[in-house]
Amino acid sequence: MKIIARDIPPRTVWALEQAGVHPLLARLFAARGVMAKDELDDGLARLLLPDTLRGTREAAVLLADAMAQDKRLCIVADYDCDGATACAVGVRGLRLLGARHVSYLVPDRVVDGYGLTPPIAERVADSGADMLITVDNGIASVEGVAAAKARGLQVLVTDHHLPGPELPIADVLVNPNQPGCDFESKSIAGVGVMFYVLLALRSELRARGVFDVATQPKLDALLPLVALGTVADVVKLDANNRRLVAQGLRRIRAGAMPAGVAALFKAAGRTASVATTFDFGFALGPRINAAGRLADMTLGIECLLTDDAGRADELARMLDGINRERRDIEGGMRDQALLLAESLFATDGEGIEAPPAAISVFDANFHEGVVGIVASRIKDRFHRPTFVFAASGAPGKEQELKGSGRSIPGFHLRDALDLVAKRHPGVLLRFGGHAMAAGCTVAREHFKTFEQALAQVAGEWLAASALTRQIETDGPIAREYMRIDLVDTLHREVWGQGFAPPTFSEEVEVVSQRLVGEKHLALKLRHQGQPIDAIWFSHTEPLPPKVKLAFRLDADEWQGVRRLRFLVEGAEF
Repeated sequence: MKIIARDIPPRTVWALEQAGVHPLLARLFAARGVMAKDELDDGLARLLLPDTLRGTREAAVLLADAMAQDKRLCIVADYDCDGATACAVGVRGLRLLGARHVSYLVPDRVVDGYGLTPPIAERVADSGADMLITVDNGIASVEGVAAAKARGLQVLVTDHHLPGPELPIADVLVNPNQPGCDFESKSIAGVGVMFYVLLALRSELRARGVFDVATQPKLDALLPLVALGTVADVVKLDANNRRLVAQGLRRIRAGAMPAGVAALFKAAGRTASVATTFDFGFALGPRINAAGRLADMTLGIECLLTDDAGRADELARMLDGINRERRDIEGGMRDQALLLAESLFATDGEGIEAPPAAISVFDANFHEGVVGIVASRIKDRFHRPTFVFAASGAPGKEQELKGSGRSIPGFHLRDALDLVAKRHPGVLLRFGGHAMAAGCTVAREHFKTFEQALAQVAGEWLAASALTRQIETDGPIAREYMRIDLVDTLHREVWGQGFAPPTFSEEVEVVSQRLVGEKHLALKLRHQGQPIDAIWFSHTEPLPPKVKLAFRLDADEWQGVRRLRFLVEGAEF
């Protein structure tokens, strides 16, 4: 592991300080590419305009016409947190704007697979719907859209995933990554795309005289859901996404949120009044995702849709229980996957065992709902692009393996799958995704071919330096900033993918160390001559007396007293 410090342009820091930004925040923002204070303005007026997202105008007209004709609308969702929040935003938003007949359908991960498939389209048609609306999926559903159109359905696709070589022939496509779209925020989540469609629809309804600026429904009530789905989907937090998340957090902290979101905070043991992006990514998001992984995402969507506090609490407790079951399954799978990954290690020229350039593992006992999480854990451990496969549980598809992959910087996972498909026709039955996360299906007999092919592509694309894990930090932290109030200040900001939370690095003296819970390293350190406690979660190897650590600032509370501590992220020996 190598710890490196971000470049911190001093003139930008000075300019931000002169504009009134706190000196520590000025340094952190400058290191993340913020050039001026106005870039930190998270007001709704600074959001990118809906008209710049290709397809929103046409979608607005399509939906407004359908509502005027009292048509039945059915949303087809995805079974992750982004899909669930996008569905809830779509249902709530369309109803707010006057749609009288709005239903939804979410595929079963095991039986239906991902996206709008022909059988899903048939089920929507059989339900009596007139229009099918996809959220967080559909851009690759060429056959599913064709099946829906053949049944006489109008089809609106809203998605954010990368398109394949052929676009579906829908009535309207809304996707920032479709050809010809100039929308600046290519990283907007599926829930954000649906929110933008609703903004455009409201504008169209205003133009038709359905309501005016004074009487129009307030869509900002949907922003807590937009924020949750955006962070949980780990999309890049560019300026527009940060504004969406900041607006959602502001409302949650003020107590203005759907009953299900409040219930999820309670079930997770988190405090909504001091909500952070960490809560979205590591507390609420996993509980919603657990429903799609092990049960039925309808539970998660219903939790986000209900306005009954008692019902919301009941559903949130159910989701919490499913999430605990998910953690148990994940633990066993992770241990087995680690053993399988280590069996792929080869000895280099110096006699040191090292993993291949990419890792692919499969076990007949793996649960397909948890493969993505386990792939992420293996990727973090060995710093290699990783796919974890499980046998499909769908009837008649027992010989198919469904894999989920996670990548490292410098390796575009979906592009790699595309190259594997071209080099080895027939090996990949289906694939799709992003640069850092993707999914695919292979025949069981072709697993070894896939494993070797992906490792070959990784070996060609990744330099040796890219295969060494690096932690980017903000360098040393001055003693004057070692304060609880500044920890709270940092936590209130919007951090996440592409706008990393503050991480500092310095050489410290290790005074004592011990294991807690058999898997975490509790440390007493001397930092700049002063004592400080630290914890390194999921790490058990002892540290030398002096070591360079990468760490985040945190507040630990014991018997009502809050104390500063370090959360260790890594060490360079």
